Order: sequence, then structure tokens, then C-alpha cells
Amino acid sequence: MVVPDDTALVTPARTPGRARRRIPLPPRLTELWADPRVRGIVSDIAATAIAALDVWLVEPDGAPGYSSWLSWLAVLAMPLRRHVPCVALVLTIPGFFTGWAQLAAMIALGTLAKRYLLTWRTLIAAFLVGLCRFVLWPWADFLELTWREHFLDAIYAVLVAGMPVAIGMLITVRQELSARINQLARSRAREQRLHAQTVRSAERAKLAREMHDVVSHQVTLIAMQAGALKVSAKDADSVEAAETIRALSTRTLEELRELVGVLRSGGDEDEYQPGLENIGTLVHGCDVSVTLAMDASPELLPAPVSRAAYRTVQESLTNVHKHAAGSPTTVRVRATGSTLVVEIRNDRPKCRPSGLPSGGHGLLGLRERAGLLGGSFTAGPTADGGFRVRATYPLSV
Repeated sequence: MVVPDDTALVTPARTPGRARRRIPLPPRLTELWADPRVRGIVSDIAATAIAALDVWLVEPDGAPGYSSWLSWLAVLAMPLRRHVPCVALVLTIPGFFTGWAQLAAMIALGTLAKRYLLTWRTLIAAFLVGLCRFVLWPWADFLELTWREHFLDAIYAVLVAGMPVAIGMLITVRQELSARINQLARSRAREQRLHAQTVRSAERAKLAREMHDVVSHQVTLIAMQAGALKVSAKDADSVEAAETIRALSTRTLEELRELVGVLRSGGDEDEYQPGLENIGTLVHGCDVSVTLAMDASPELLPAPVSRAAYRTVQESLTNVHKHAAGSPTTVRVRATGSTLVVEIRNDRPKCRPSGLPSGGHGLLGLRERAGLLGGSFTAGPTADGGFRVRATYPLSV
């Protein structure tokens, strides 16, 4: 009998039409069992208990004192088998030969075979264990046996020595096979990721071409027409509006070209997205009267949160320009504890909406972005006829 170092959980074969059910262990026990030292201690206790029970049940009354001492010495050698299996086996041989420590010797032999597999150490150890089972002590009793009894003892000796070796080698081969299967699974997952990256790269290249051919061309025409309008305009308001259109078109074209470059290079586009460190440029460059109150350090914020906050302010200011042009707007960004709060509020519109096209997906996208980061998003009219957008983002992303 062999008590392996790592106790395996044996589950019955799955029968058709019947699902296999596992009883979950408490988290504390699962955490303890994951520690190799705990499993080793449990294995030592089990091996020692089994060997001691074997000696205690088999030892007859009136047995010689040296046989009893040597048998219990074999039991005490069980904790050594994981560290020095050869020494543990040598300590169990006298107790098996002159006493009743058969299971102790088998356990030590199985542990030795598990470590060294089928080597000269294992063969010599198996020969000694089999010899202890074949030869009967005292010697006079061995000589009195018939040839039939010697033949049966030889068969039992082969079984007693062969079974621990087979089980120990089986445990090692199973562990190596499991490690190779895990390695193959990791290699397969890596190949799948590489294939997915190749597919995404091809899609990005296609998308970059379409964006460059269509969107970039249209934005360039807008910028050119705005420049021509600025030159030909007579009044100051038209010149200012044309300059604003030209500046916004030029800035959009630059961002579009950067994004197209990222798509073509296959890099991470999140690295090129602006964050709260660019909030000042955004506020001063928009055609809206904005008061900025910022109580947060952009360099200390997580990158996803910084980008999300920037996009929230950008989309909100765009909506103010579309639907409440000329309304005073306040942007507040503050970090409170473990949360970043972004709030954009504008007053009642002073003029009619500009009539610019709106897809209706801006606020929905901001709500989804906040939800993905574990935050919250609210938007709606205020009591004085204005509009307020408020988003919170956890700082532990």
C-alpha cells in the first residue's frame, strides 16, 4: 500500500444522463489544501497512522522485544520518506524482516519509486522489500516450509514489491502528463490569441483605409471651405464662425490621422487617447463659455478613469454647443475618497439650438463607459431650465 505525497481526488466515472456533482469545500479549507506544505503534513500523518495501525493489529502477544522495537522504528521513519526516501526505506527493512512493518516498507518503497522512477535505487529497494516478504524469520521456521509454501511466498513477494513501485511510478507519470497537458493548453490559448490579433490587425487596416478615404477627405473639404469662407466673408461674425469651423476641422483631422496611424500600426489605441491632463486645452479650445473647477491630480488617476472623464467632458461640451449655444457652463472634477466625480452643468439656453446633427448615442455611450468601469452616470434637465451631466468613477480600477 502506498500513501502518495499529494492526495488526489478520485471521482466516479460519469454515467450518461447523470451530471457529476461536486461538493465545494469551504474557502478556508481550499486555501489550506492549496499549500504544498499542508498536503505534505497530511500525507505524513496518514502514512504514519496506517503503518502504526498495521503493526498494532498484526503484532502477536509474547513477541520478541527486538521485533517490536524494530517495527515501531519503521513506523517512526514515515515522516522521513518525503525528504530522504532511501534512508526511510533502510529504516523500515529490519522492522519488516524481523517484525510486522510490511505497510511501512511498502509506503517507503512507493515514495522512493515516485521520486526516482525505475532506476537502480528503485530496483535494489524493491529487491530488499520482496526478500523480506519471501524469507521467514526466524531462519528455522523458513527452512521448515514446503516448496509449495515457498512458491506462494515468492508470488506474494513479487506483489508486495511490485505494487508500490507501479503506483509510485504511475503517480509521477500522471503528474508529468498533467503538466504537459496544461502546457499544451497554454500553447493553444497563445496561438488563439495570436490568430485573433492577426484578424484584428487586418480589420484595423481595412477600417483605417476606409476612414482615411472617406472621413478624412470630407473633413479636409470642410476645413478648406471654412478657410475660403473666412477670406470672402464681409462681417466679423461670419469671419469668426468660419475660423471656428476651420480650427475644429483641423483639430478633428489631426486626431483622425493619429487614430488611423494607430489602427495601421496595430498598437493600443488607449495609449493615444487624451486624459484629464488635456482638460485645460479642451475647455479653452471649445466655443463655449466654461468655468473649470478641478480638484484632482490627473497623473495620480488610473488611465481608464482619466480617459473616461475626458470623454465625458468632451461629449457634454459638444452637446452644450449643439443645444444650448452661448449658455454659461460649469465643469467640476473632484476626487472624493475612492471616487472621481465629474459634473457638467449649463444654464438655460439663450438662443435656439444650432440644428447640428445628433445621433443620440453620446449620452448612451457615456453611460456604458461608466458602467464598464463600475461607476454611475446621470443626465437630465435642471429646475432652472438648464442641463446637468454627472458621472462617478471608482479610483480602484
